[in-house]
Amino acid sequence: MRNKQPITLDGRSGNVVLTPTRTPPIKLDSLRHLRDEMGRVYREAWAGKIDTQDATRLVFVLGELRKLYEVIELEQRIDALEGKS
Repeated sequence: MRNKQPITLDGRSGNVVLTPTRTPPIKLDSLRHLRDEMGRVYREAWAGKIDTQDATRLVFVLGELRKLYEVIELEQRIDALEGKS
């Protein structure tokens, strides 16, 4: 089976290297998106696609973003209740 990923020749060594492909940006602007990304990281770690230590670090950062998002959301709600819009 033929690999469909683009390749490049290294100009110095002449070796074939895989050309990096752009991945679409990850949406992290809601709790649902953060949850989905945590689930994706978990599934990739479970499948052995990424190292579990890397997965732990990524999920930690996503958890911190979740906390930040919650604080901002609560702050906005309090401001709305106090009429500070």
